[in-house]
Amino acid sequence: MDNKQNVEPEEPNECVVHDHPVPPEELGRYSVEMDPHSEQDIAGYLEGQAPDETVQHVERIKKEIVLSDVYEIWDVTTDKDRWWVITNPTNLYSQRYFPSLDYTLSFHIGLMMRVRSRSDGVDAKNPSPFDEVFRRSDQAQDRHDIAVEAEDFQAVGMLLREGLISLLVALRRRSELPTDIERPQDANFIAWSELLMNQLCEGGSNKDLRQHLKNTAKEAWQLVNWLTHARNANRTASSIAVQSCQTVIGNFIQILESRHADKTEQCPVCKSRDVRTHFDIAIPPDGEYYSSCGVCDWTDHPGEVVE
Repeated sequence: MDNKQNVEPEEPNECVVHDHPVPPEELGRYSVEMDPHSEQDIAGYLEGQAPDETVQHVERIKKEIVLSDVYEIWDVTTDKDRWWVITNPTNLYSQRYFPSLDYTLSFHIGLMMRVRSRSDGVDAKNPSPFDEVFRRSDQAQDRHDIAVEAEDFQAVGMLLREGLISLLVALRRRSELPTDIERPQDANFIAWSELLMNQLCEGGSNKDLRQHLKNTAKEAWQLVNWLTHARNANRTASSIAVQSCQTVIGNFIQILESRHADKTEQCPVCKSRDVRTHFDIAIPPDGEYYSSCGVCDWTDHPGEVVE
């Protein structure tokens, strides 16, 4: 007698669990929405912050609007780690220590609020044509923080003065000035401010804004020159001078960038107004701004040709 029991064959399991990760270089094939220019911005930022890592995949997870501020959340995979990169301003968080996206976003918003409360300076983390300006501004702020004697505060004035001059140099390199216009001496900050604002903020509708920009620049320049030579220079005067120069730097950069963006108010291909401005340090001779469309593949980057 056969003691073996009849065993029904097992039904095939149709629920297959994915038990191995998709290689980072393959992930891009399955991204529904791709934004190569913004992805390049994020990749460049992360490699600047973690220079010993190579970015393999960048994907925007979502956008969150909190108190009218827009935050973009990116999932970035490198050859060594996986990161959250959150914008406004941009910062990165290792997913090993910040596994929860919601918690990371809340942490980021709180951290950025604390950073903003400590400084009104311009964000210099991302590559830009104003790196030297930011560096000099940071040096002035650091010198102010440790200053004690009057001559220490005078040194802050000198650093601020050199920062404003470097701002002019950066603006001149990226401004299209008429060839027949009379150019002031290189160190004549007030005259150059007048000339540049007339070009970058032209038109009758911008009269009040243009005058405001000129006035704030002139007053900041006069203040730092006074501070440089004031024997009674003190912390209050130094602090006001630092903040005044940071305001001028931020104003001038905004005017230059808006001038570039306003040249292309609509995408020439799909007519969308979702035209973004990027900066690529690799564009010769020393980096340049370019635009891209957030809806279609159009870009005016000199290294790319869109058919």
